[in-house]
Amino acid sequence: MDLTSSQKKPEFWISARSRRPEPGVFDCARTAFAWLVTGPHPVALDGRRIRGLPPRPVPLDEVGTTLIAKGCPQETRDAVWTALVTRSRAEGGTWTVACVGLALPVLIPVAAKLTNRFRGEVHDIHAAVLTGFLEALTDVDLTRPAILVRLRWAAYRSGHRALRDALDAAAPVADLGARALGPQDTGGHPDFVLLAAVEAGVLTAAEASLIGDTRFSELPLADAAHARGQTYKATQQARHRAERKLADYLTALREGGATPARRGRTARRMQLQNRPGAEKTRRPVSPSTSNPGVGDRGTRLPARPRPSRSELEPGAVQETSSCD
Repeated sequence: MDLTSSQKKPEFWISARSRRPEPGVFDCARTAFAWLVTGPHPVALDGRRIRGLPPRPVPLDEVGTTLIAKGCPQETRDAVWTALVTRSRAEGGTWTVACVGLALPVLIPVAAKLTNRFRGEVHDIHAAVLTGFLEALTDVDLTRPAILVRLRWAAYRSGHRALRDALDAAAPVADLGARALGPQDTGGHPDFVLLAAVEAGVLTAAEASLIGDTRFSELPLADAAHARGQTYKATQQARHRAERKLADYLTALREGGATPARRGRTARRMQLQNRPGAEKTRRPVSPSTSNPGVGDRGTRLPARPRPSRSELEPGAVQETSSCD
């Protein structure tokens, strides 16, 4: 059913939706949220309890417009999401739909980013993104800052796992040319690079999250330090160490060098080859040999014994070799 002019879609969806129409679960979430803010009594938050909102009941679509404004303080965003998640956990239903609807401006770009080069069925990956978000609603730490950033990261990880599963699945013969490139071939997007570094054992999940949240999201380093229970300087040094490891990893990949995992396998092979008592399969060339080239090959081999007449078959004619 189309919404009338009095039931128009919330403004904070326009920029996210105009880039790419999203099928499936996000259409359902968008429609469900629109009904929450339709009519004379829309679902609202009590702005008097949240610093940064007007001191009145604030409809959820107006809350969403406030949250995506560039001037909105992080404290206001976290206070709103604390109120939303708390009510979702206590009451479910309406407030869980409210959380999903207000998160669409970050969930839709996550899903689009994961599937923009995937030519298979995207519905399962979009559903995994939403599932990761919903699961994180139940246990995200509301005492730490940047709540939505951490919810988005959980949704991204869930969608990324679904994408990898889809890429690793056996494809029908007729569809062999239609599979997408893996996440490692998606143009080096920061989120993909960080996830690849975690899977390679270069970074821990906490280190990747620290880089992603403070470099590519809007979480200030001071807030990250507070969330980690560290001083600003200690968190800054931790990020610097993580970025150095990431830079070394990317340099090795760019130069065609061995990854840490491959270097580990090479080192283990060398340990096995060099262990005491290991049988040598190659004879080292003597350093005194002045010309170990192919011209000397065969000059020191013993001459092959010439068979006698008795060893020849009856009637066989022995040819005289001119080389001897």
